[in-house]
Amino acid sequence: MHRLFIGLRPPVAMRRQLLAIMDGVEAARWQDDDQLHVTLRYVGEVERPVAEDIATILRSVHAPALDLSLAGIGMFDRRGRPTALWAGVAPVEPLTALHRKIDHALVRIGLPAEGRAYRPHITLARLNAAAGPVGGFLAAHGGLTSPPTRIDGFLLYESHLGQDGAWYEAVARYALD
Repeated sequence: MHRLFIGLRPPVAMRRQLLAIMDGVEAARWQDDDQLHVTLRYVGEVERPVAEDIATILRSVHAPALDLSLAGIGMFDRRGRPTALWAGVAPVEPLTALHRKIDHALVRIGLPAEGRAYRPHITLARLNAAAGPVGGFLAAHGGLTSPPTRIDGFLLYESHLGQDGAWYEAVARYALD
């Protein structure tokens, strides 16, 4: 089985900026440099023939290159308990349009449509019940921004689960026009 997702890799300067602020929440499981990405579409576990179909159909996705920038900090929660810290990214509409094109391509080969609302972001940390308060981190970094940087491609990733969490391997790259 192959555990797949499609995403954008932020440029080095943007990743360094994020890594520099990733501290200050007790027991947070901070992402490392190799894990920083913007998910365009989660696929999940598929057999090899389906993985090959995905790699092929993604060649049919055409969208313009975009200028990505950081746009604030936020958190996801479940029933009021924070579960993740994230950095927002902009511009949202071109990312949403690219997400829709990828989703439609995957539906054409028989995968189910994405069921969740799409909210582009870069996960910074995962939080469990032992994590400390996040309010100070959110207040300190809520105004996070960066200069826009050209993104000219997206990646098909395979996610591997290990004792220390997931690590991601880029298995194919697709150019943006």
